[in-house]
Amino acid sequence: MSAVVSFPATVENLEKMRRYIAETGKSLCAGDDCLECLVHAVDEATSNIILHGYKGRPGEIEIELSREGDNLVVRMRDQAPHFNPTNYPMPDLTLPLRKRPVGGLGIYFIRHFTDDVRYRVTSQGDNELTLVKKVF
Repeated sequence: MSAVVSFPATVENLEKMRRYIAETGKSLCAGDDCLECLVHAVDEATSNIILHGYKGRPGEIEIELSREGDNLVVRMRDQAPHFNPTNYPMPDLTLPLRKRPVGGLGIYFIRHFTDDVRYRVTSQGDNELTLVKKVF
């Protein structure tokens, strides 16, 4: 079973996106711990798409959520400039706070809250970010 919804890429829609993941995930028999992690990861990813990808320009984010065996799989597609977060370096968390750059933890959190992160450019030229979270 798969569900696909498209949202205008605005900060005001982040709550609707989070609610969609939580409610649809529950209907796919995912537990609260799994869903909490996935909601956080999707929130970070969609925030990055809105703020850094579209940069205030109009756009859409398509979110597909499915259950594939023991995994919940979220595929997010957008038409913002291409950006592969899987190539983004991990932050050095051993540095004192005052020596760390501001920001840059969103992709770290996405990786932390999921079991797998994949990126590709679709045949239509869209970004597609796939997040996988084990259900158990």
